[in-house]
Amino acid sequence: MFKKSVYLYICLMVALCVSCHRNATSVSSPDGQLKLSFDLIDGVPHYSVSRDGQPVLLPSPMGLTFVTNDGDTVSNCGWQLSQTESASVDETWETVWGEERLIRDYHNELTVHLSPLNTKLSSLNLSIVFRVFNDGFAFRYVFPEQEAKQLTVLDEHSSYVFAEEPQIWSIPWRTEYYEALFEKTPLHEKDTMNSPITLEMADGSYAFIHEAALTDYPCQNLYALNGSEASSQLSTFLTPWMKDDQVIEDKAYVTTPFATPWRFMILTRTLPEMVASRIMLNLNEPCKIEDTSWIRPMKFIGIWWGMHMREWTWRQGPNHGATTEHMKQYLDFAADNHIQGVLAEGWNLGWEGYEGINNDRFSFVTPYPDYDINFLSEYAKQRGVQIVCHHETSGRANEYEADLDTAYQYMQRYGMHAVKTGYVAPIITTNDGHQINRSQSGVRHYRKVIETAAKYQVMIDNHEPAMPTGLQRTWPNLMTQEGIRGQEWNAWSADGGSPCSHVCTLPFTRMMAGPADYTPGVFAFENPVIPGTRVHSTLCNQLALFVVLYSPLQMACDKIENYQKHPAEFQFIKDVPCDWEQSRLLDGQIGEYVVMARQERGGNDWYLGAITNETARDITIDLSFLGEGEYEAQIYRDGDDAEWQERPYSTNIETRVVTANDQPMTIRLASGGGCAIRFKKL
Repeated sequence: MFKKSVYLYICLMVALCVSCHRNATSVSSPDGQLKLSFDLIDGVPHYSVSRDGQPVLLPSPMGLTFVTNDGDTVSNCGWQLSQTESASVDETWETVWGEERLIRDYHNELTVHLSPLNTKLSSLNLSIVFRVFNDGFAFRYVFPEQEAKQLTVLDEHSSYVFAEEPQIWSIPWRTEYYEALFEKTPLHEKDTMNSPITLEMADGSYAFIHEAALTDYPCQNLYALNGSEASSQLSTFLTPWMKDDQVIEDKAYVTTPFATPWRFMILTRTLPEMVASRIMLNLNEPCKIEDTSWIRPMKFIGIWWGMHMREWTWRQGPNHGATTEHMKQYLDFAADNHIQGVLAEGWNLGWEGYEGINNDRFSFVTPYPDYDINFLSEYAKQRGVQIVCHHETSGRANEYEADLDTAYQYMQRYGMHAVKTGYVAPIITTNDGHQINRSQSGVRHYRKVIETAAKYQVMIDNHEPAMPTGLQRTWPNLMTQEGIRGQEWNAWSADGGSPCSHVCTLPFTRMMAGPADYTPGVFAFENPVIPGTRVHSTLCNQLALFVVLYSPLQMACDKIENYQKHPAEFQFIKDVPCDWEQSRLLDGQIGEYVVMARQERGGNDWYLGAITNETARDITIDLSFLGEGEYEAQIYRDGDDAEWQERPYSTNIETRVVTANDQPMTIRLASGGGCAIRFKKL
């Protein structure tokens, strides 16, 4: 209580010194609709945002509390404005891969330079950089070169004070691996949430809050302040460090010059505008890999679903999955069906230790005796298929980091240029001891993996990650990540599997943070191991997910014999690409239904995926997105009697010729159903 009183007294003295003087300045979006204003209120940085003159965010506190290398604690209530700078950017850049080939970066920028009122800290400087786009805004804190070299961040005060209370889609912050169902509730009913969150605003518009360019800093989380006066305020909670297995006060250790990740908020009138926003990518640095020719989006299959169905095992034994025989079968199937890769999980020594049978650690260069790496690598090369390697670490990030160069040299020797990494452990072990994976220590490890992989021309599919923040622009070998309640939950989840509404929520929530390895493509819905658990969808819904849920490394997850039973439907998976010229959300409602269209990169064909929740519905497809000329619409839709529980396999496949000027197409989606269409240019 004494310390709190002293803190309040200091803030009061600072407030008296500045005589409640405010230093205000502002910056607007290029189209003039959004306006962001900066204030120093009693020495505390604040910002506010309006749209068309109407308040969206009221004055919202921001800033940092940190300790200098001299032991001085710098609170957030003693700053003064030194100077400001303005800039504007309008440029278009080309992605290595993505949902679009070309992205426009169009924004106005304001930088405010702050200095402490405390003369003892006069040499300390802090800047806040704001960028305002037509569809949102962003800010970050920057420590320039200065005398104070080492800083310990104790707290970040970035907040959002809403003019009217929104509804929020989110998952709780301590959800393991981010694998939870997004739920919608009013802001005041929320506790601490993972970033990102999606907001339905009181005026019917939409917003999305996340971070960009996360480097050497802890992941952002968000919490709702309690109390009637703060019922519409969100604040930032940084993932903390741990010491001796206990959470401590320290959040980040930084060396100046230093810039925090960007905090950004997308603000749009409609969901298609929100999904189309590329603010996060624009806030990341340009590509640092000079030769990107080896970075190639691809579809792959794998010895994976059979293990979740408990037919095969990861470790060697009578039912071992990753054997030479099985891999050869999968390589042949992939080659015969124009699938570019095959994932082999359980190929390497160490799974006995993972399962607690012994104390062995994983080896990333030693196959099991029944997995002939020499034969398989040569056979894969002959058949024009790439083996996707797998590195499970069991959360031992420090051991994996020590083996990185050796492991990736081994991959390079055998012609493997893609790896799926895994960190299945609630608390991972880094070079800093036991840490939360999304702490600064965990983020440092993931970045080390990405940069080392780039040296050896290895693409990363990171499972159990820190939430993606757009780093794929800078390091495009970071292809996709998990951080999602994926398909495997439909194999063994005690709640029976994810509801149909789950995949209808993801494009507006988790997928807004970047590509996700959801692993669509289940063609067999029976579950003999856990009969009460199953995939909640029709077969056409599974096809549509290849368009709806974006990943440049896209896995068709089922066993090959299940695809062989449905060759006509599997044709769509063979055809659909995973790299796009442009993408458009045509229609949708969060948790209800999604209609997504994407144009093949470098081609004229379009692909469409439509899915619905438990409610059957008719969707109307406006064909004006198509280019000139005629297209053959190859339509895979739910059968007239289809529904996800009893008749998931019922499918109608038809073709018709269409143009962009045709009347809108109406298609019926069954309960838990979907529709997938290839528009092939004639």
